[in-house]
Amino acid sequence: MADLLSDDEIEAELPDGWDREGDEIVRIYEFDDYLRGVNFAQMVGEIAEAQFHHPEIIIRYAELEIRLTSHEEGGITGDDIEMAELIEAERGD
Repeated sequence: MADLLSDDEIEAELPDGWDREGDEIVRIYEFDDYLRGVNFAQMVGEIAEAQFHHPEIIIRYAELEIRLTSHEEGGITGDDIEMAELIEAERGD
């Protein structure tokens, strides 16, 4: 199990483009069309399976919302930050 991060640690480690909303970190990605978002969600799903850390993914027409939290610990851990970093590396933003 991972330890919860402090507010200062979350602020320092949160990747660019990600925001904190309570006990979650969140990012909305924008796409030109629906299928690009669906394809990106598939890629995020593959990363999640490899990491065994599964985000909430909300697909809309031209955007995809990703929410990360560590339910077992009741908040944000290093696993959430690592998952966000892996998503960012794959996205290339």
